[in-house]
Amino acid sequence: MEAIVFEEFGGSEVLRHVTSAEVPEPGPGEVRLRVAAAGVNPMDWKVRRGLLEEFFPTTFPAVPGIEVAGTVDALGEGVTGLAVGDEVFGWSRTGGYARYAVGDRLLPKPAGLSWEDAVGLPVAGETAARVLAALGVREGETLFLHGAAGIVGTVAVQLAVAAGVTVVGSASASNHAYLRGLGAIPVAYGDGLAERVRAAAPQGVDAVFDAAGHGVLPVAVELLGGEGTARKERIATIAATDAAEFGIPYSVPEQDFSRVREWLTAQAAGVVAGTLRLRLADTLPLKEAARAQDLSETGHVRGKLVLLP
Repeated sequence: MEAIVFEEFGGSEVLRHVTSAEVPEPGPGEVRLRVAAAGVNPMDWKVRRGLLEEFFPTTFPAVPGIEVAGTVDALGEGVTGLAVGDEVFGWSRTGGYARYAVGDRLLPKPAGLSWEDAVGLPVAGETAARVLAALGVREGETLFLHGAAGIVGTVAVQLAVAAGVTVVGSASASNHAYLRGLGAIPVAYGDGLAERVRAAAPQGVDAVFDAAGHGVLPVAVELLGGEGTARKERIATIAATDAAEFGIPYSVPEQDFSRVREWLTAQAAGVVAGTLRLRLADTLPLKEAARAQDLSETGHVRGKLVLLP
């Protein structure tokens, strides 16, 4: 089958486009799907560079990609609730940058949801809902969201605003109009960030969601009272590798799939209804996976990168 594979760690040059990869077989409780779209995530290039071996050991040859949408092609033993021909989206266990992929965390795709939007939901939707729940943000509170214009930030801003939360979001100036359209108050990155957030939210900040990293945790601590008095349980990061140094939890994926299913089902319905917007950065053919990962690695992608096998 057509796939992207790599057999050593390194830059994007280690990615190879092949047409003879072995088709994966679903095991008990697993589903094989014919991939219609694969999502590109920062995790993909971090795994390729060997940066996540402690958490996600790699067996070579490896196919990148954890996020897929497509049509059920085969069912493993014991699978219920899905049938061959069903359209689904979710997570791949065998690598999504391929014509076929196997997974066991998949949801039915609503008929009105495009493949591109479907594959843009799993990681961003789960992450946004999980972190907001962990922070306990509620109506009347103010959230500072660092990196608000990316795909995770896009979803998180809308979920928070819909819950009655005031959102101050950091982004480059070119994304400020976009954030205003989502209901957030935009502020610029860089030196003086804490002062700009305070000016945008004179009532104070109740929680901080770091979706971008780049050394923002000291600012988060300052905004919530300063070292020694900060309510660090109300700071969460999905991007800062030095979180432990600040006593701040690094948010990890939710393991209870029934909870994830509830979040994503509601979000998919919102996209179909037009009450939740997703941001598509670009769609590229599978053979351009190296270029897609290079774009992701810049950290300046405006929305979701999608590969089409």
